[in-house]
Amino acid sequence: MAQLWGGRFTQKTDDLVYKFNASISFDKRMLRQDILGSIAHAEMLGKTGVITAQDSEAIVKGLKGILDDSLSGKIDISEEYEDVHSFAESVLTDRIGDAGKRLHTGRSRNDQVALDMRMYTRGEVCHTDELLAELMHTILGIMKSEKDTVMPGFTHMQKAQPVTLAHHFGAYFEMFKRDRSRLADLYDRMNECPLGAGALAGTTYPLDREYVAKRLGFKCATANSMDSVSDRDYLLEFLFALSEIMMHLSRFAEEIIIWNSDEYRFVEISDTYSTGSSIMPQKKNPDIAELVRGKTGRVYGALMSLLTTMKGIPLAYNKDMQEDKEVSFDAMDNALSCIKLFDGMLGQMSFNRDRMLKSAAGGFTNATDAADYLVRKGVPFRDAHRFVGEMVVHCIEKNISLDEMSIDDLKKICDKAEPDFYEAIKLSTCVDRRLTKGAPGAEAVDAEIKISEEYLASTKTLKDPLDSIEI
Repeated sequence: MAQLWGGRFTQKTDDLVYKFNASISFDKRMLRQDILGSIAHAEMLGKTGVITAQDSEAIVKGLKGILDDSLSGKIDISEEYEDVHSFAESVLTDRIGDAGKRLHTGRSRNDQVALDMRMYTRGEVCHTDELLAELMHTILGIMKSEKDTVMPGFTHMQKAQPVTLAHHFGAYFEMFKRDRSRLADLYDRMNECPLGAGALAGTTYPLDREYVAKRLGFKCATANSMDSVSDRDYLLEFLFALSEIMMHLSRFAEEIIIWNSDEYRFVEISDTYSTGSSIMPQKKNPDIAELVRGKTGRVYGALMSLLTTMKGIPLAYNKDMQEDKEVSFDAMDNALSCIKLFDGMLGQMSFNRDRMLKSAAGGFTNATDAADYLVRKGVPFRDAHRFVGEMVVHCIEKNISLDEMSIDDLKKICDKAEPDFYEAIKLSTCVDRRLTKGAPGAEAVDAEIKISEEYLASTKTLKDPLDSIEI
């Protein structure tokens, strides 16, 4: 097949070189973006008189036909073409003749691929934001239903203080809230249109770049033609945002895996989100959570790969930059799947409240409250800390808990201890006394839930402008 750039060459490209250079196997997923960008470009060429209105109309009509046929499955993207751009232009020319050859006037594949990738990424940013919002709705539902579910909080993987399941899940709600904030910032920063930058130095044709930008839902055209074709900052930012999302999911997944173990039995994962063993019939494995944890490294790898690719590239476009797509598409696909599957797993998960409460009762999670009790009795905190430490040693020796110590034994360690000590260290008291903003007490959690509800109600999900473009 003749190449779009073949006029300069007198020898046929080596087959291995052609396959090594081609990108259609992975950039064909951008056909919709490529055609919509080409339609806007063709409309602008006709509007500015660069090509005739008749040719512009023929090009637009032909491109719409290709898009319709690809969506309906009437045509497949053949990998005999070098890339998605040459596929679309070649099919267009086959269908409408010479008018199709005028589509590329005032345009380079450099700014064309920059546009396609930016529009595709913009759509994925929006989709990611929508899925995160759905996940956060699921988390909020669990927070509402588990406000009174007492469980141990941990530091250093050791029981520390009693909290509630609602409070624990609220921490992840905040993480994903920050993730959505990063996506919103990225969306605003990346939403500039590079088409019209040409290969690197613009063009001599009187293009109306702002018309194309507005037509495709961008806020404006990019400011510098060399930066326009060589910029992949927005993609690196998105890969970082996805990496942070995956890190949050992986932390969450790790806790679900631990809680699902027989030693903890805090949660029961639905059969629909579990798998079994080929040899051990009793097993029900948390494979979805484990795969989410595992795929996190894959997304990290995409970020490091593109950072490494971009670090030594001089201005402007270089073929190295073709390497942005495969790793990025893989990261996007995996991150979106992980968010959706994790949401589904959480939504069908059940919680063993009695087991959580019993676990919180062990491990001296009320020791800090015991020290606070003594402080309220006038004991300096550092002395109270030491006294309770001695109480814990006594309990370990006797294999009892703090609330099982006799009042006489308590007074031997600290004479400020009174019978109201036992009420002060009850788990329900320990939790409910924590009323500072962001704490696990009932009033604080109610306030947190209200703030979270207001956030989800007032924060609209990002929308891909291409979904509302009329062509």
